[in-house]
Amino acid sequence: MIAQVSGRLAAKQADRVLIQTTGGVGYEIMVPLGVMERLPGVGEAVTLATELVVREDGWSLYGFHDEAERRFFQRLTGVTGVGPKIAIALLSALGVERGVRAVRDRNIALLASVNGIGKKTAERLALELADKLGEFEEAAASGPAGGTTGGASEAALLALERLGYATAEADRALRQVLAGDGGGNDTETLVRRALQLLTHG
Repeated sequence: MIAQVSGRLAAKQADRVLIQTTGGVGYEIMVPLGVMERLPGVGEAVTLATELVVREDGWSLYGFHDEAERRFFQRLTGVTGVGPKIAIALLSALGVERGVRAVRDRNIALLASVNGIGKKTAERLALELADKLGEFEEAAASGPAGGTTGGASEAALLALERLGYATAEADRALRQVLAGDGGGNDTETLVRRALQLLTHG
């Protein structure tokens, strides 16, 4: 298992990054929106906790800000019908804290608002995980019940949703913003730049 990758950030796209290790190996890693927000500039050093997912159609590497985020990803993908893409979408939209609270509180409406998660999958997440997230309780309890705690990108995503944009549409725009190296990634700047993309293409 590849549990961690450290090296130089060689490139970043809307949904993935390329990290080149000191040995010259380049790892393409899919990441949630919150990780994109925290990435340094291209060429700088970076370390990600990682999870290798092996499937019949290929191997994929997923990257996370810390071990807690990786473990929550593992919990999510252990649920019937929840694959890596859905788990990444949930982490992008809600983060660990809000995601844990949504599952624990059986907030089906919030879970079902995530791109790729319908009502049945949301109910399955709540049913299978609600009583199995004790290791994340401290993180869930530390944040306000109604807000985001995972950074500017999650707050920006929530703001765009409140403006009427679909989660997938808002997520896509924010990823495009974060893939650039413009800096100034506070919530207000992210929302403004995402709106420019959403309104002008």
